[in-house]
Amino acid sequence: MGDPKSRTSEATDAELIAQWQGGDQRAATALVSRHAQSLGRFAASLGEREGIDELVQDTFVRAFQSLDTFRADSSLRTWLFTICKRLVLDRKRSERRRRNQVELDEGHAVVEYDALDGMVAEEAAGRVERAVAKLTPLQREVFSLRVTEGLPYGEIAKVVDSTEGACRVHYHNAMRLIKEYLSDD
Repeated sequence: MGDPKSRTSEATDAELIAQWQGGDQRAATALVSRHAQSLGRFAASLGEREGIDELVQDTFVRAFQSLDTFRADSSLRTWLFTICKRLVLDRKRSERRRRNQVELDEGHAVVEYDALDGMVAEEAAGRVERAVAKLTPLQREVFSLRVTEGLPYGEIAKVVDSTEGACRVHYHNAMRLIKEYLSDD
């Protein structure tokens, strides 16, 4: 019998879910380790700047509480992104109610690119960030899920509640607009 730790790291999400439901707490830890960083990046791409760790934690709490409703029509990762998106939207609605403000328009969205900061000069990263901020919220979301998280269009469609074809169009348009902005800048 192999090392239990290596069994959890090599297991699929479905296997880990079954192990967790069977009482193995290491399986839940493995799921969190596997998906937390992607959820944090996704939340940042949606404009979240503070409390991202708390948001990711809340995503897992909600997911683990409702695992019995997970139909596995899509991947666990897609389902987690959907839960995270709903929590971000709930948080934004709550903040608006608290402050009694109108929603910020799309030009005020902030997107973080930690990976790009290390790979390209600050100036280039800033240009890309300004270009992405000019996208519509849906284009930003599709762009982030495709580029940052590497999701296929079918899974992106489930997260943003759209069709695969529409997501392809949004991604294509986002890329075109970013290229235009970068060439004009």
